[in-house]
Amino acid sequence: MGQFASKRNVQTQGVHFSTNEEGPPRYSSHHFNGSTVNGGNGLQIPPTIVVSDESSTAERRGSRADLRRSSVYSTMDLVPQLDHYANSLPRQMIKSRPSLETLRKTPEVVEIEMDGASGSNSGSLPGPDMENEESEGPKSKAPVRFGWIIGVMMRCMLNIWGVIMFLRLSWITSQAGVVLTCVIIGMSVVVTSITALSISAIATNGRVKSGGAYFMISRTLGPEIGAPIGLVFAFANALACSLHTVGFSLVVRDLLHDFGAIMVDSINDVRIVGVITVTILLMIVLAGMEWESKAQILFFLALMVSFANYLIGTVIPPNDDKKAIGIFGYRGDIFVQNLTPDWRGPDGNFFRMFAIFFPAATGIMSGVNICGDLKDPATAIPKGTLWAIFWTTFSYVVIAVTTGSSVVRDASGNKSHILTGNNTDGCVGLACTMGWNFTDCSQSKTCRYGLANNFNVLGQLSGVYYIILVGIFAATLSSALGFLVSAPKIFQCLCKDQIYPYIIFFGKGYGKNNEPYRAYVLCFLIATAVILIADLNAIAPLISNFFLCSYCLINFSCFHASITNSPGWRPSFQHYSKWTALFGAVICVVLMFLFTWWAALVTWCIIIFLFGYVNYNKPKINWGSSIQAGTYNIALSSSVSLTGVEDHVKNFRPQCLVLTGPPNQRPALVDFVCTFTKHICLMICGDIILEQDRMTRPEDATDCLVKWLNKRKVRSFYTSLTADNLRAGAKQLLQASGLGKLKPNTLVLGFKTNWRDSAPESIEDYINTIYDTFDSNYGLCILRMVEGLDISDDLEYEVNQGFEADENVDNPDQQTNEEETDAADDMSDEGSSDQMNTVFQNNQGKKTIDIYWIADDGGLTLLVPYLITRRKRWRRCKIRVFTVGDEQNMEKGRDEMMTLLNRFRLDISDVIVMTDIEKRPHPKSMSRFVDSVAPFRLHDEQQEGVSVEELRQSTPWKISDKQFEAFKPKSESKVRLNEIIRKNSKHTALVLVSLPVPQSDCPSALYMAWLDTLTCGLHCPAVLIRGNQENVLTLYCQ
Repeated sequence: MGQFASKRNVQTQGVHFSTNEEGPPRYSSHHFNGSTVNGGNGLQIPPTIVVSDESSTAERRGSRADLRRSSVYSTMDLVPQLDHYANSLPRQMIKSRPSLETLRKTPEVVEIEMDGASGSNSGSLPGPDMENEESEGPKSKAPVRFGWIIGVMMRCMLNIWGVIMFLRLSWITSQAGVVLTCVIIGMSVVVTSITALSISAIATNGRVKSGGAYFMISRTLGPEIGAPIGLVFAFANALACSLHTVGFSLVVRDLLHDFGAIMVDSINDVRIVGVITVTILLMIVLAGMEWESKAQILFFLALMVSFANYLIGTVIPPNDDKKAIGIFGYRGDIFVQNLTPDWRGPDGNFFRMFAIFFPAATGIMSGVNICGDLKDPATAIPKGTLWAIFWTTFSYVVIAVTTGSSVVRDASGNKSHILTGNNTDGCVGLACTMGWNFTDCSQSKTCRYGLANNFNVLGQLSGVYYIILVGIFAATLSSALGFLVSAPKIFQCLCKDQIYPYIIFFGKGYGKNNEPYRAYVLCFLIATAVILIADLNAIAPLISNFFLCSYCLINFSCFHASITNSPGWRPSFQHYSKWTALFGAVICVVLMFLFTWWAALVTWCIIIFLFGYVNYNKPKINWGSSIQAGTYNIALSSSVSLTGVEDHVKNFRPQCLVLTGPPNQRPALVDFVCTFTKHICLMICGDIILEQDRMTRPEDATDCLVKWLNKRKVRSFYTSLTADNLRAGAKQLLQASGLGKLKPNTLVLGFKTNWRDSAPESIEDYINTIYDTFDSNYGLCILRMVEGLDISDDLEYEVNQGFEADENVDNPDQQTNEEETDAADDMSDEGSSDQMNTVFQNNQGKKTIDIYWIADDGGLTLLVPYLITRRKRWRRCKIRVFTVGDEQNMEKGRDEMMTLLNRFRLDISDVIVMTDIEKRPHPKSMSRFVDSVAPFRLHDEQQEGVSVEELRQSTPWKISDKQFEAFKPKSESKVRLNEIIRKNSKHTALVLVSLPVPQSDCPSALYMAWLDTLTCGLHCPAVLIRGNQENVLTLYCQ
């Protein structure tokens, strides 16, 4: 988009300009009125650009048309619009606004480009794909969307109210007493309320899609933490479905037994009823969200009726039948006695009661779990969840107080235990004052009724017993149904992200609501398997820990997103605190281990295992998580703190700027530097793009090269810049690369193998780059490979002229070339063909690394090979040091060097003193050197009529006879050193030679010939290396 601007009527596919050649532009009355077309100052408002589909008039009427209004700056420059930001996810990027390049073009150029594109699809401007938005087309019915009452509050209340409230809350009140029961309820509410605030903050920080807790945690903390908790939370929801189904089955079984109907036995009856029930619930879910929501409404109404029935029953005066089972109506003495705890049995302790009650508070995520089906999740989730917590908490407190005020703990259920007269001799207990003697069953612990012995107190206390049964059925079934819907939705979102293998099959959606039918069936099978256990006490502990673990990570997500101060963290819900969220996370972890330590340990082990799997595989997804923001903050803080730390020789690291060009064209150079920098040093791959090559460079070149480095497991930054020539680009990189102390101190180059056939100007650029390196106080490494460094011909890439293609030198290693070619041919077609193997990736065995330490450069010549030998592939290599000396003092020189190496704590025991380096080189070797520089000689007979200074300025690379003679001793020493290197280092793994520092008056061609001479004739990698004359090794510990 953006390539349209004309004063005439110009039409491209899907683009219309509402203009008038004879008058001012016409505007839609929806945006402007006629009086605003021209202002008083003559300013003409730019036209409105209408983007629509031109397929047919009928389709245009039925589709959504985007009115794109241009700004006052340009007809191409659009005003801010929602559609520009609706698809900011990488996989959904659409160019809905003009690029900077388009804005900088003249209208005439844009018009020409539009005319050329009018006949192709490239001229069309696709509107943004508003995922999960309601379709306005008449062909398909809009998906079902819920408001905050039905979609969140009612759903949460139905899931919070469940089997625990009806069958365990009264029993917990008898054990813990009214006061501690209210404390348990309050502590649960603290956890759920803090979590609800965190949920609300995360849910209002941008659009929340389907996936619930998994979506929020994964998009906030990243896939490493989000994926494990998503899998665990989906499983917990499936277990919770089975928990409530088993609770329903227990009530149905007891009801059947009351009527004498026994199918098999007490355990198998629960299993049979449970399997039938969960199957019916699956049918309701498969019928669609509309049926499920209608069923939830019926369940909610049934619960309201049963609550009313219960409250009415508490104020009805009890008859003798109710008094026999311990119900005496509201009495102050009963309330006072039930205020304090009365722990009974092996489970009689505070945290066990807390663990049993807590599943009653785990329904707060029900609205979040179907956030993809809400009309406005950002408003509905906080509002509905908090109101649901308030009303359910109120109901729990009412039940605890009313049962604790009207029911005694022990009762026999026998009406004959009524006291006659005022004789209370031998009667023990509060019931004696009310005319009932439950002493025998109380002391023998055989009472079947009362608050401490009967789980169905709410039904007995209510006005009509069977109405409360309807409430129990509604609570258990609604909770089971809610969890049966939530678990597949979460699991579907996890499957679609393709983080874990073998589960993608279950992510497929069907119908207008994208229903996960396959995930529904999987959840049904899991729930059925757990229902066969038929024991609530065996299911509850693991469920509590799974939910607490989820709440912990939700709170931590909110805290972490807040503490990282990411600009993207802007929740519209402001009533939260990062410290409150952290407190909630810590409380959840503590409660997990206080409830059931083994279940907590199992839960966290599963989380850690799943986290390790995702962290190891590193899925290629980017959700802008707070983990990324935290990593940035840590890196920024560490980088800034380093600026105040003075450099110390003990902490010196060779931080390398590597002029690789495109790194995939010089893998050997990349691998060489990575050998001694990975995990310990900074490495920056610099790519100098010549001005003439900038326009032909692919737009995604940087991303492809970074992916290549990551695939090769190279720990390096990549930076590219445009320059007129190699020297200018290298100079900019030398000056600007790095950040603070994370700044390169060593430049690494590839050797210019084809220098004899290159343009003299390129040689001058290459040598001047070396000069600039020394002037910048950098160290320098030049790598030479016998087969060259550039593999662009093999990869069929265009060669960057700033790094000319290398050619094989004399005596090339044909076998190595053939092996690399074969390796490249054998690579798969799945993007691996550019990952060519190099010698630095091979195991070097027990070869040697030879160091020709000719000049003292501060120790860089020793440090680099030492770091190389720390790598696994080079660890068995033996280092040899060659140094210069005379024959008379050879032993003394060797001992002095050994002493120095030992004090450097380098494991080097082989030192060779070269006593014959002062000899003159072989005439044949010297003749080859003279021949190599012959094309660059400037003989005296060529200088007639032209001053030497003029020649030096026009051809600075030329070597005059005077210069050749002046530097001849130095040239001979280089030739002689090469003879020694070829003699002693013929079969080594790596050769490092001290790089000579050129004088300012040394011609570039002569210096290039020296570098060539030092390393020619070797069949192993050779490195010319030079430090910046500052110590990088120390003898001392301070």
